[in-house]
Amino acid sequence: MNRMHSYVRFLHASPGTFNIDILMNNKDVSTNLSYKDFTEYFPIYHGRYNIKVFPAGNRTKVLIDTDINIPPGSIFTVSVIGKLEDISLYPILDPRLPIPMGKVCLRFIHLSPDTPLVDVRLSNGAVLFSNIGYKQITNYILLAPATYSFDIYLAGTNKRILYVPNASLRPSKFYSIYFVGLSKQEPPLQVLIPLDGNSYLGF
Repeated sequence: MNRMHSYVRFLHASPGTFNIDILMNNKDVSTNLSYKDFTEYFPIYHGRYNIKVFPAGNRTKVLIDTDINIPPGSIFTVSVIGKLEDISLYPILDPRLPIPMGKVCLRFIHLSPDTPLVDVRLSNGAVLFSNIGYKQITNYILLAPATYSFDIYLAGTNKRILYVPNASLRPSKFYSIYFVGLSKQEPPLQVLIPLDGNSYLGF
């Protein structure tokens, strides 16, 4: 792929919001995208793009109408976040970094709009990420490849708000823990742990 290209995927992370259609420069890039679903990455030229988000099948009521800039040679997960009354677009860079052989790169992305600061711990109590607030994206940390269970706590407390069992992380890959949902309403808190595009996309 030419270095002037970039890659983008979309994530529907707006809790309680119906399925959506997404347009870039008035062309469909995703239709009927469900909550918690990602599109596939697709290549685009770098530059400025207008993004519109509509309720699925309804092009008369725009939910989001904004512009984003995609630099050359970049990878983005563009997330639709916030409850319906505060819905917005949040571009998340998947940075292109070297990864040591035999290791896993893992980061945490807080996308739950009504959940305060959180800590992420392993089942043995080791703290991986601390004091992470809404819309905060941590740096990647290095782990050994394995199957992990994670506990998410309100920051600085022993109040566990989510248990995440059996997350299998493979060597020489990048992963993000997307923390989504609501603490006090439906849909409930949960995580999405996809393989990030910087693991496999070529330039």
